[in-house]
Amino acid sequence: MPEAILLKDVDGIGSRGAVVDVSKGYLRNFLIPRKLAAPATKGLLREATRTQDAYNKATAGRITQAQDYAEQLNKTVLTISQQAGEDGRLFGSVTTQDIAEAIKEARGIDVDRRKIHLDDPIKNVGTYQVVLELSDGVTATVKVMVSEA
Repeated sequence: MPEAILLKDVDGIGSRGAVVDVSKGYLRNFLIPRKLAAPATKGLLREATRTQDAYNKATAGRITQAQDYAEQLNKTVLTISQQAGEDGRLFGSVTTQDIAEAIKEARGIDVDRRKIHLDDPIKNVGTYQVVLELSDGVTATVKVMVSEA
């Protein structure tokens, strides 16, 4: 069985940078033409280990930064003003985009709105706990106070 270095994640075989044993035909007819893998040579093996080490360092750096942001955001209380009726229902709603903009304004941290977990948009005046996913396995909870403008 020849060895191959995966250039991209391949379902059922492995992740990017992994050295795997595959059949000659599968390597030659499927993986190489689709640029999913390359035959394992000494030079490519050294390069793959260097690339994997650099990827691991970058991932560790991102996780450390995300943990620092999580500490800041766990202490954050956001106040968002919206027009509301007498019964406390908002005329519009507070969406993930509004929360992301409020975080950017309050702490200077860019948070992708798709990483903010709201079951439904906020449509009433009140206090809410909103969970943010900052990185792999790193989450933060932000207290959002919605008030009447």
